[in-house]
Amino acid sequence: MKLIRFRENGKVKPGVVINEQFYDASGFGEDYNERFFETGGIERLSQYLERNKKGLPQVSSDTQLDSPVARPSKIVCIGLNYADHAKETGAALPPEPVIFMKSTTALCGPFDDIVIPRNSVKTDWEVELAVVIGKKASYVEEKDGMDYVAGYCLHNDISEREFQLERNGTWDKGKGCDTFAPVGPFLATKDEIKDMDNLRLWLSVNGNMMQNGTTANLIFKIPYLICYTSQFMTLLPGDIISTGTPAGVGLGMNPQVYLKPGDVVELGIDGLGIAKQKVKAYQ
Repeated sequence: MKLIRFRENGKVKPGVVINEQFYDASGFGEDYNERFFETGGIERLSQYLERNKKGLPQVSSDTQLDSPVARPSKIVCIGLNYADHAKETGAALPPEPVIFMKSTTALCGPFDDIVIPRNSVKTDWEVELAVVIGKKASYVEEKDGMDYVAGYCLHNDISEREFQLERNGTWDKGKGCDTFAPVGPFLATKDEIKDMDNLRLWLSVNGNMMQNGTTANLIFKIPYLICYTSQFMTLLPGDIISTGTPAGVGLGMNPQVYLKPGDVVELGIDGLGIAKQKVKAYQ
């Protein structure tokens, strides 16, 4: 299944994508949140759709989309997880996964504007594969890692490099600004993606291709990331792990290039759709 959340009359409603058409799943009575995932919501929704597929209201394809996952308890990100990205930024390959967090208030829809924060001069882009956790995970063994996956999403890990790297402390302060986590357009359930280790992911700015990579080059694969992360924190249903970005970010260019008001960012991953964001200044 492909799950969406869309905006209508000031509310966010659950929906699904069937044969590229959007449908309203409000009749199911649940949002796609922690409780939904922890109570077998994907299977229950599938059964609901089977019973009601002929009566689902259609939703216009130009309807505004929200994040396909309601605000999770945390957004966990993995840094330097592609060798080419580590090289372009001058960083050594990490012997263990680099973990940082994005604020959940950064979460937004796949076509929402990116807002350059106040006093920012180095706002950057990062296309990433996001994994959505399906059940509570603590001290998971690597061999069982995929059992905890509910599905996958496209994610743009927007980053303010000065805040991240030049303002002392952790990376988090350059990662969690408002609008810095556009997710979607949809959540694809685990069965929708057959080969997680061979997905093309790409990103362009103003029509110029900046990133063009493949998940085949992930240093630490998804089962290991779930295993590793769960040694340090309990992952709750609906939590997001964003798995890192390939080469081609503005920080890695010579001279460096950063987003400015009016820029248009487009990105996509095989099987996970395409997102598009316009950049505007903070007001």
